[in-house]
Amino acid sequence: MSALIRLDASDNVATARRALAPGEEGATTPVPRGHKMALSSIAMGAPVTKYAQVIGYAAEDIAAGAHVHVHNLAFRDIDHEHAFGSNLRPASAPSRRDHFMGYRRPTGRVGTRNYIAVLTSVNCSATAARLIAQAFTPERLAAYPNVDGVVAFVHGTGCAMGGDGTGFELLQRTLWGYARNPNVGGVLMAGLGCEMMQIDWLIEAYGLTPGPLFRTMNIQDVGGLRRTVEAGVAAIEEMLPVVNDARREACPASDLMVALQCGGSDAWSGITANPAVGYACDLLVAQGGTGVLAETPEIYGAEHLLTARAARPEVGEKLIGLIEWWRDYTARNRGSMDNNPSPGNKAGGLTTILEKSLGAAAKGGTTPLNGVYRYAEPVTEKGFVFMDSPGYDPASVTGQIASGCNLVAFTTGRGSAFGAKPSPSMKIATNSEMFARMEEDMDIDAGRILSGGATVEAVGREIYETWLRMASGEKSKSEAQGLGDYEFVPWQVGAVM
Repeated sequence: MSALIRLDASDNVATARRALAPGEEGATTPVPRGHKMALSSIAMGAPVTKYAQVIGYAAEDIAAGAHVHVHNLAFRDIDHEHAFGSNLRPASAPSRRDHFMGYRRPTGRVGTRNYIAVLTSVNCSATAARLIAQAFTPERLAAYPNVDGVVAFVHGTGCAMGGDGTGFELLQRTLWGYARNPNVGGVLMAGLGCEMMQIDWLIEAYGLTPGPLFRTMNIQDVGGLRRTVEAGVAAIEEMLPVVNDARREACPASDLMVALQCGGSDAWSGITANPAVGYACDLLVAQGGTGVLAETPEIYGAEHLLTARAARPEVGEKLIGLIEWWRDYTARNRGSMDNNPSPGNKAGGLTTILEKSLGAAAKGGTTPLNGVYRYAEPVTEKGFVFMDSPGYDPASVTGQIASGCNLVAFTTGRGSAFGAKPSPSMKIATNSEMFARMEEDMDIDAGRILSGGATVEAVGREIYETWLRMASGEKSKSEAQGLGDYEFVPWQVGAVM
């Protein structure tokens, strides 16, 4: 097996499977594992290509065999041409219809878990919410085996914000989305009383109906913190028997909506785990299910590949609109889209946002792009869709869950300890070395693709079948370790006043 991976015959760089010393595989300088080596000489200013796409431009003359990385590869904005719908490949009809055991809700949507959520309208009620949730220990919940837990979803905003601006709307959609997520069987919403994010406004704006499984309270009305905690605990005590009455039943795979996410990426992400998740997404879409890609800054430079898959021109136009918003947003804040790759990403072999995005977009598979949604906006289309979000994993996943995702697929190369309640998170390692080092956190080892021990298709099917088992109640590694209570991070945009 060659020590170099060339992803396309047109590429002028290849990725080193192992560290190369000068003289090995044509290397003229040391090339760290996962980093790029020039396959031919590249003149200063000439494009550097990987995935048959431009990932940057030579910052100096690069000799054949040289290490290509941040010291000699420069980022430039690229204006791609967009040929809407020019690469439409509908999913193949499956040979069988798959099912999982889920909780069918009165709305018709299906949950993979059955939580009671304590939501806060403002940071000022965060302590009350946590104290209420903490009262429901495993011992106290033992009598309710069909309830997965009582979870407080708290945040650091909700006041001192524009009442009609983007940030206000984002938070409203996020809170509403969690209240309506099918993995939530009951909701208690706690506020302070005088905040900008009024609970009554949220109920009116989104048509929420208070009742036995949707209760609200304000600390100022109840009479202080202690009384609020006591009243909240009593309210959930009343909910528990009703939420516990839910029973799993056979549901088609078309009822799954999976958040497609990556974090702590490395050079292997776009070669192993992300393409495998993309294959699993194609299998799910073939069943009538939904895969939700996000992290708009991490498709920058690859958006033309997605617009070519746009099922309708307006879908492609909407995606381009998001890219333009992000360009303006980063410019206004004196940043660059290329600020996205982290030091860990770069240590793992990624150099520019263009390279990172081309690998990240692979999570979306190959089927048509059927819809583009705002952050935390309800996803109504089936198939492969996109939701706007920052590249910051907790904020992005929070939006995807608010949009309706009942499972999370999370690839990582550097090793990310992440979980998200109420939707179980599967972790897919891009390389076997990290998988072995963090086996307690990783569910799938996609690094076997590198060694030739498995194909992208085989690992993709393993991921898909694990989704069905997890949706039926099998715990992910992150769930087993109790992750997910602190990963509720609504995206904050706009002035804090």
